[in-house]
Amino acid sequence: MNNESFTNKLGQPIGELISSWTNRQFPPNTTMEGQYCTINFLDVVKHGEDLFNAFTKDINNQDWTYLPYGPFETKKEFFDWLQNECTSNDPFFHTIIDRANNRSIGMASYLRIKQEMGSIEVGHIHFSPLMQQKPIGTEVMY
Repeated sequence: MNNESFTNKLGQPIGELISSWTNRQFPPNTTMEGQYCTINFLDVVKHGEDLFNAFTKDINNQDWTYLPYGPFETKKEFFDWLQNECTSNDPFFHTIIDRANNRSIGMASYLRIKQEMGSIEVGHIHFSPLMQQKPIGTEVMY
């Protein structure tokens, strides 16, 4: 590690040079195990039906409010979106599977993956009503 401090064009400190830096690995396609759920790489054929059924429990479509897509009127429309938008490496979509019944009940992704910078974002988070522990069809007051 070099102790030389760097500043930006405004004279603000931006840290020290990391001389041993190497590109970070791409997130592995491995299952993440939790107490109540597992998180797996999204497989449209394997997880799509459960996800569609879980998301349609939101009868007011309020859970789509802050997402730039959805709600989807038909299963075909949802499957087409999954296939066309959720099967690349960036964003890298995952499904959240309820361990109690082995059903997909939510999804999230890694995105804006910059291996050379060591940065990654988490987004596209969509928890179905089955994950929210609230009566289905009720609105959440913020």
